[in-house]
Amino acid sequence: MPKEVFIIWLVAKIILILLVFIGLLLTIAFLIYAERKLIAFMQSRIGPNRVGPIGLLQPFADITKLFLKEDLTPAGADRFLFILAPCISVFTAFMAFAIIPFGRDLIIHNVRIPLQITNLNVGVLYLLAIFAINVYGIVLAGWSSNSKYSFFGGMRSCAQMISYELPLGLSMVGVLLLSHSLSLRSIVAAQSRHWFILMQFPAFIVFLISSIAETNRAPFDFPEAETELVAGYHTEYSSFKFAMFFMAEYASMITFSALAVTLFFGGWLGPSFFPPFIWFLLKVAAMLFFFIWLRATYPRLRYDKLMMFQWKVLLPFSLIWILITGAMII
Repeated sequence: MPKEVFIIWLVAKIILILLVFIGLLLTIAFLIYAERKLIAFMQSRIGPNRVGPIGLLQPFADITKLFLKEDLTPAGADRFLFILAPCISVFTAFMAFAIIPFGRDLIIHNVRIPLQITNLNVGVLYLLAIFAINVYGIVLAGWSSNSKYSFFGGMRSCAQMISYELPLGLSMVGVLLLSHSLSLRSIVAAQSRHWFILMQFPAFIVFLISSIAETNRAPFDFPEAETELVAGYHTEYSSFKFAMFFMAEYASMITFSALAVTLFFGGWLGPSFFPPFIWFLLKVAAMLFFFIWLRATYPRLRYDKLMMFQWKVLLPFSLIWILITGAMII
């Protein structure tokens, strides 16, 4: 690779990484605000409206408050793991977005720059590995806190997330069979004629349910069931370390929404009256709205019902659907 081409490519990649990182941080901040306003509207309340015009500065007020609160560590806690746990959660949430493609390639001085931090040939396997690591942050947070309520929350999350990783991975198999690739960019390209949601709607439903369980969102928010566990695995956390768990949850929401759009809704593909990047953002926004709508609609299930539903319904159905997809392809 010529030196000039390499410099252009390197500068473009650095700018892209910064844009994605800053964009995720800002999206997380205003996603929390949007969730509070939307749920307030659905429940005939007002929501945040005091800080800034119509409450738009509320996210920055919350961030400032969390930074200024006293940072406490329980006397009996394992200090190293207690600090490491939220770092793992945030790291995995952001790293998962690194392979999500969100637009067509850009041509800068005859250098092709994909709108994607990196394009792995085994991108789906990379995501499954990242999702598997994510559970360590929550489990370590519960164990290192030296609190039985935090520990119970961590163990619940471990069982829940490991269980729902199985149907989550199996729900992607049909998409991989249709696209003949593990690369997310190739999967989007394979949907140029029709989106996979048309042929893989049952797999999408499994993926959606598993995503909600993986992100610990209502009605599957058992790891932080306030009525039973005080606040779950992050009971003993305060200040910025608590904020990191909050950031990880909403970053995971964004990542799973972007992944659903990439696998089933054609990624950035859409009619030409909007740029491809705008189509991607609109689809992700629609998925995020669904996450919020679901939280405002359904109450928390019982834990045994959650686990029974995975092992007795989702897992067998996912395996059967893979056989049906294979038969359709043949």
